[in-house]
Amino acid sequence: MSLGQWVACGVTGVLIATSLTAYAGYRDALSIATEEINTDAWGDRPSQVDGIHNILLLGTDERAGDDASYNELNGIRPDVLVVVSIDVDRGGVTMVNMPRDLIIEMPDCAPNGEAPGVSAGTVDQLNHAMTYGGMDCQGNTVETLTGIHLDHMVMVDFAGFQNIVDSVGGIEMCVPEPIDDPKAHLRLDAGMQTLNGEQALGLARSRDSTEQGSDLNRIENQQRMIGAILREVTGGDILSSPTTLYDFIGSVTDSMVTDDGLTTDKMAELAIAMRQVDLGRMNMVTVPVVDAPSDPNKVAFQQPAADELFASVASGEVLEEEEEEAAPEEEAEEAPVEPGDVSVRVLNGTGVDGLGSQVEQRLLEGGFVVTGTGNPGARQPTATTVYHGPGRAAQAEELASVLTAAQIEEVPDLGTELELVMGADDWGPITFGGDGGGGSGALAELEGTSAADDTVSCE
Repeated sequence: MSLGQWVACGVTGVLIATSLTAYAGYRDALSIATEEINTDAWGDRPSQVDGIHNILLLGTDERAGDDASYNELNGIRPDVLVVVSIDVDRGGVTMVNMPRDLIIEMPDCAPNGEAPGVSAGTVDQLNHAMTYGGMDCQGNTVETLTGIHLDHMVMVDFAGFQNIVDSVGGIEMCVPEPIDDPKAHLRLDAGMQTLNGEQALGLARSRDSTEQGSDLNRIENQQRMIGAILREVTGGDILSSPTTLYDFIGSVTDSMVTDDGLTTDKMAELAIAMRQVDLGRMNMVTVPVVDAPSDPNKVAFQQPAADELFASVASGEVLEEEEEEAAPEEEAEEAPVEPGDVSVRVLNGTGVDGLGSQVEQRLLEGGFVVTGTGNPGARQPTATTVYHGPGRAAQAEELASVLTAAQIEEVPDLGTELELVMGADDWGPITFGGDGGGGSGALAELEGTSAADDTVSCE
C-alpha cells in the first residue's frame, strides 16, 4: 500500500495552485493542518544549498472506519517516503523514493507526546521512525541517513490520494495485461484506461498484479501514475477554471499535514519558481537497494550507489545541464560521432585468455567496427589506453566513453583505425547507456523516469 509517491504530485499541485490564488476563496481552501518540528534537536545538520529546496513527502497508512483499530495497534506510519528536491535555478524536480522496509540505524529521537522516542543506533525499519517520534523523528531519520538538508515535510493519507485523482477527472493509464487482484479490490481490462480515484488507489496498492509481486514493482506503477496526474494538472483545464482549481486545491489540502514552518507564502514562492518547469525535467528514481542481510524480506541500501545518489541530490548536482541548441553552421561543421564511425583493433594486455574476443563481441553489439584482436605489440601500457591517429580524437573519445577507465593518446603514424590496449591495472567492463553504466549524471545510471511520458505503451 505504498502511497508516498502521491504526495509529490499533490504538493506540486498545491504549489502551482497557490501561485494562482487570485480569489480570496482559494486562501480559505488552504487551511492545512500542521505539526511542530524541532530541527534544533536534530544535531549537526547538512548544509543548505542556494536555489535548492528539499521536501520530505510522506504517504501514511492511516485508516478510518472499520480499520481504525489498526492505527491504535500499530501507530500511523508512512508506507513510502519521497525526498523531492526542487532546483529553482535550473528549473527541475527530482523525486527520490525510499522504500518503507529499509533496515537502517535510527538517530536519537526524544519522546514526542505518546510516542516513546528511540536511542541512536537502534536497528529498525525506516518507516517505524514515525511510531517512535512522529514526523519530527521521521524527518530527522531521513536527513541523517541521506545527508540531504530537509527544508520542509508534508504528509497525506489514502483518502487524499483518491480525492486528488477524482478532482482531476481521472488519469489515463496503459494497462498492458488484464488485472484481477481481489486483495486490492481491483479488476481492469488490458489497454488504455481512464482510472477514477478508487481504481487508481487499487492499482497503487496492488502487489499481485506486478511482474514480481514486490513493493519495488509497485513503486514503478506509482511513478507512472505521478506522471499521469502531473500531465493532467499541467495540460488540462484545471488551472484555467476557478471551479476545478478550487476543487483540486481542496482535494490536496483536506488530507494533508505539513511542518509548522511551511506557510502558504513559502508555498507560493516555490510555486512561482516551479510553474515553468518542463515535465521532462521532473524526474523520479528509487534509491538502489539489495536484500537486507538480516532479513531477505527487507531491503538495505546498495552501496556505493545509494550514497552517490544522495550526495548528488544534497549538493544540487543531480540534474544534468540543459543542452543548448547548436547553431546550424556548427551542426554542419561537427556532426556527432556514432559507434559505427569508429574502427578499432582490440589488443588484450590483461593476461586473461579469451578476454579480447569477449570484448570484441561486446563492442560489436554496441555498434562499433572491430577490425581484429590480438596481443599488444609496440605499445604495452599497464593502464587501458585508446591510441588514435591525427584527426581521430573524437572517435577515440566515443570509444573511451563506454570503457570503465581509459586514457587517450595520439600516435602520429597511426591511420584511421584506433588501437585499444586493455591494461592489466584498470580493465573493467564495457557499459552502454541502456545497461546502467554509460549514461551521465546520477539519474542516468539508476533508470530514472520523467513525468513527460508514460514508460509503458499500449500501441
